[in-house]
Amino acid sequence: MNSPAHAQIEYRAVTKRFAPQRKGAEPVTAITDVTLSIANGEVVSLIGPSGCGKSTLLNMGAGLYAPSEGEVWVDGHRVERPNPQVAFMLQKDLLLPWRSIIENIELGLEIQGSDATGRRARSRALLDRCHLSGFADHYPHQLSGGMRQRAALARTLAVDPLVLLMDEPFSALDAQTKMVLQADLAKSLADEKKTALFITHDLVESVALSDRVLVMSRRPGRIIQEITIDLPDRDNPFGRRQHVRMAEFVRGLTALLDIGHQELNQ
Repeated sequence: MNSPAHAQIEYRAVTKRFAPQRKGAEPVTAITDVTLSIANGEVVSLIGPSGCGKSTLLNMGAGLYAPSEGEVWVDGHRVERPNPQVAFMLQKDLLLPWRSIIENIELGLEIQGSDATGRRARSRALLDRCHLSGFADHYPHQLSGGMRQRAALARTLAVDPLVLLMDEPFSALDAQTKMVLQADLAKSLADEKKTALFITHDLVESVALSDRVLVMSRRPGRIIQEITIDLPDRDNPFGRRQHVRMAEFVRGLTALLDIGHQELNQ
């Protein structure tokens, strides 16, 4: 894998084993010997079969799991506990139903101890950026799924994390809403120069949003290939989708996933 001069997040020869669920069973190795580095401001996607350890990698990056072997580093510091410099965005928006949208966006800032005036100003700016102006005082049940996921994105960005870890955040949305939110995310990541590690099963999405795509094998997951997405306009996934080389990248990724499947079944 690439080793940037200043990696914002690094996995160094990481292996993760989970204890067996029943007596006499063997431990389950989720990932094995994974090494990767992501530079400041870079967006990297992880693709691979279900159960190959992609989410396990994100959980270790956030400090929710400890590696069985190896180390995870964020901004030059070893991750040994839940890390406030890292923000997680999941498939479900997980908005608190008893809080208004702006109060949901403020939640992380409130936990960090930010003053009320500052966090309200930050939250209103993100409402505007995420096209939620006019919905500050609404509650989650009053918004569509796409709008709730916009609010979840605003909440994620509000705490100004060094690293965003994103686990299929748009997988539950319809195709049109998904493309619109991809555009919002891409613009926000570019404008704020954020570093992101993004899990997706959508190969077009991985190419449209990323600087690099890492392909994982079946469990125990390891990285079998790194693809540099040398297309312009990472902040414009609509444009990338129409690029003449988009199909070339998707074909290549499809072939790599098939190779990984065959390799582990020989």
